[in-house]
Amino acid sequence: MQKPICHWILLVGLALLTGCASQAKESKSLTQTPSFRQYTIQNFLDTVQLEGSSFSPDGSKILVSSDASGVPNAHAYHTDGGGSLVLTDSQTNPIMVQSYFPNDERFIYLADQDGNEQSHVFVSELDGKQTDLTPGQGIQARFIDWSQDGKSLFITTNERDRRYFDLYEVDVDSYIRTLVYQDVDGYELLEISADKRYIAFLKTNKRDDTDILLYDRHADAMRYLTPHMVHAEYQHQAFGLDGSTIYYTTNLKSEFFYLIKEDLQTGRKEIILQPEWDVNYAKLSPHGKYLIAGVNQDARTVPVLFDAATMEILDLPSLPNGDISSVVFSRDESLMAFYATSSRSPSDLYVHDFAKNTTKRLTRSLSAAIDAQDLVDAEVVRFLADDGLEIPGLLYKPHSATTQNKVPALVWVHGGPGGQTRIEYHALLQYLVNHGYAVYAINNRGSSGYGRSFFMADDRKHGQADLDDCVASKSMLIDTGYIDPERIGIIGKSYGGYLTLAAMSFRPEEFAVGVDIFGISNWVRTLENMPPWWESLREALYEEIGHPDRDREYLESISPLFHADRIMRPLMVLQGGNDPRVAKSESDDIVAAVKRNGTPVEYLLVEDEGHSFSKKKNRLVAYQAILEFLDRYLRK
Repeated sequence: MQKPICHWILLVGLALLTGCASQAKESKSLTQTPSFRQYTIQNFLDTVQLEGSSFSPDGSKILVSSDASGVPNAHAYHTDGGGSLVLTDSQTNPIMVQSYFPNDERFIYLADQDGNEQSHVFVSELDGKQTDLTPGQGIQARFIDWSQDGKSLFITTNERDRRYFDLYEVDVDSYIRTLVYQDVDGYELLEISADKRYIAFLKTNKRDDTDILLYDRHADAMRYLTPHMVHAEYQHQAFGLDGSTIYYTTNLKSEFFYLIKEDLQTGRKEIILQPEWDVNYAKLSPHGKYLIAGVNQDARTVPVLFDAATMEILDLPSLPNGDISSVVFSRDESLMAFYATSSRSPSDLYVHDFAKNTTKRLTRSLSAAIDAQDLVDAEVVRFLADDGLEIPGLLYKPHSATTQNKVPALVWVHGGPGGQTRIEYHALLQYLVNHGYAVYAINNRGSSGYGRSFFMADDRKHGQADLDDCVASKSMLIDTGYIDPERIGIIGKSYGGYLTLAAMSFRPEEFAVGVDIFGISNWVRTLENMPPWWESLREALYEEIGHPDRDREYLESISPLFHADRIMRPLMVLQGGNDPRVAKSESDDIVAAVKRNGTPVEYLLVEDEGHSFSKKKNRLVAYQAILEFLDRYLRK
């Protein structure tokens, strides 16, 4: 395992996955200081990840996905704080909960096969049995919502044509389904109104140009809701419960998204919320009493609560200091649940009682073995790029870092393009920081959350302008006085993995090491082999990045695989065997090319994962392998 060039392949069931093996293989640690403790990867993975939330019909429970067992499964937390129930016991495929049934405790969940993203819609029955509402091979299905009367649910599936999603209504008792709308245009279906008259679709014209279309089932007609001759983005948020109004966000004549309410009959528009940040979402409570909106304020979400009848802003309960997400209401609107996370605290589930004006914390997700004081807060740090553009990011400083004890550093690049690293708990980043690596999570140009111009600033400049930002961030890190200038690496996943490979091939002298987590090495191949269910985004991606036929020469010029002979610094590559977005061949080929250079390259292939590492046993091996690689080549 200590050879300069090695190729690690992870197979299911390796003995490496045991806790004691993980602790035996912990990295060379820094000299301990009295101010903090270091933790093993097993400590970090004992932390629980929670996702999704839905109130039971009587409001006594909240349905979530929890990976406490090592694989996400369905759990139900009692809203009175009385603990939780384990509802499923999958040992392989993650159970991603969607919703309780409106009138009983059956629930809907999604599950795919080892990360292939071909999710089916399942019902967990009252007796614990599972019913697949969307059987078939090679298809993807999605849960949309419930009918207002609770007698049916709506799903979409691409079983007829893998490019398009047809809408079905499914009876809650017989599970007999009826076709509601057959898609032949490749629009993204968003919501059906409570009276079942209107269906809202999103049409993506370009990366920064979208439209909302409404299909009127009574008139059998589709119309543009938004002025499609004007270049702007629109995002549907909610229908009013009586079907006469619609809520959506837009950046029309603005740098940021703001919230509008429109009367569907008269076309009268009212701006509900327009801060100097993006309004990310808005949703109504089940009977329309409340409207909740979320503002993306400098990489964290700040909720705003309205009385939906008067649009008066209401006082929110005292909320934890962090990112607030996944806000849902009980069916009687007396309770509100949400997740709160911060740099040092994973997402925890809370429930607020409006009548009592009390907020109860239902979970404590951080491992009991970890003292949160030993972790670090992310600091928002901005710097000027070479062309004068201000670039934001989140800086994690190790407790051990001082001007006398300079530490190695990593530039972390998020996925996308167009993503954003946010002020929330990142287990891998905290693990690396806890072991002595400073991390700067850059929100390079092209990231969302900082205005339309910033978002568009990397179009047709991928692996160039955005990479320049990553390189320029080194000067900021060095100026802190506690970073060793000779020991700065780069790491990223998905599009961030691509930028890592781009840095190692196009700017080979800038970063001491690179860690690529399922990153693109060949844009031509990736764009030619997009999953068929991405049809609605295809032309926008061609517009933003390049067309695999018309722009082949340009795409090869920004593809690291065609320039891999320049990679001379140590590289690690991690890949999911079932990844439908970035094929295994992307990583196979770049690893083979770098080996031909005689450059140290390590390859971790995780056979039973896709475009993420959803299983704890795989994260254990992956995260520990990353740290060992960095200790070998960056700490030296």
